[in-house]
Amino acid sequence: MTTNLTPTKAVLAFITLYGVYRLSKFLWTKDALNFALKRSPQISYKSWTKRELSKYTGADNGPILIAVKGKVYDVSLGRGFYGTGCAYNVFAGRDASRLLATQSFDDGMTEEELDAPIDSLQDLTDEDLESLDAYVGLFTVKYQCVGDLIED
Repeated sequence: MTTNLTPTKAVLAFITLYGVYRLSKFLWTKDALNFALKRSPQISYKSWTKRELSKYTGADNGPILIAVKGKVYDVSLGRGFYGTGCAYNVFAGRDASRLLATQSFDDGMTEEELDAPIDSLQDLTDEDLESLDAYVGLFTVKYQCVGDLIED
């Protein structure tokens, strides 16, 4: 079997692939930075309790907040993911740290969860913590942090 790969074709292929890589990286970074730089006109940075956070689920086209690892993010720009009736709405208006770390879904916020202390996450595995850190990185780049999650 013979190949028609000449050094010139190999160099052109490399340059093309590298150009696509750089363009993709630039576009992703540009979009991510644009998202991060947008400021929420409705929400100021503050300390949030779980009960306060629970009011921000995106109902009636309102803001959507999600707490992850002690930080509260305005994910309203991701309404197509986190808004009412969307796949990840179960994370809206709550501390989603454990759910994201274990990549699990539940039936939604309960009064028991609202009244419980903030989850320490101490029993998570290294794999779960690595997954959670990846989500923290995503949220930090893509969404505006609007505060800290605190106890009542």
